Amino acid sequence: MASLSLELPTMFGDHHVVEVRRILFEFDGVSEVYASSGFGVVEVEYNSKKTPKKDLVAALEEAGYLGDFAIATEPSTPANEDVDGAFFRHTEAFEQTGNTMSFEQEVNVQRSPLWPCPGMGPVKTKLLEVDEETQDG
Repeated sequence: MASLSLELPTMFGDHHVVEVRRILFEFDGVSEVYASSGFGVVEVEYNSKKTPKKDLVAALEEAGYLGDFAIATEPSTPANEDVDGAFFRHTEAFEQTGNTMSFEQEVNVQRSPLWPCPGMGPVKTKLLEVDEETQDG
């Protein structure tokens, strides 16, 4: 049995732990996976004759768990000013998180989370039409 320990900077939540374990247990010869979102580390016990180390590392890299944890930085310019190429934070709803309610705002839809989050994708957008007469309350 071989042992592999890797730092996974983008494994910062329990949903990532579940996904990392799923990815690694798909390989023959993987007998034990300890993944910690608190420490950002995964330890794998595996049979190196059945699965080479490079395959395990490649699978985690392809899923987005290896590499730098890059977060886009917002400019100091207010969001109501026209700034070319500026990144402004916006809210997005994801299937895994259930229903959300928000207020209308004109945002260029890029379909990405606030930061890279492997294993989560954007929800298909549904527009809710509201009768203005019922809103006058």
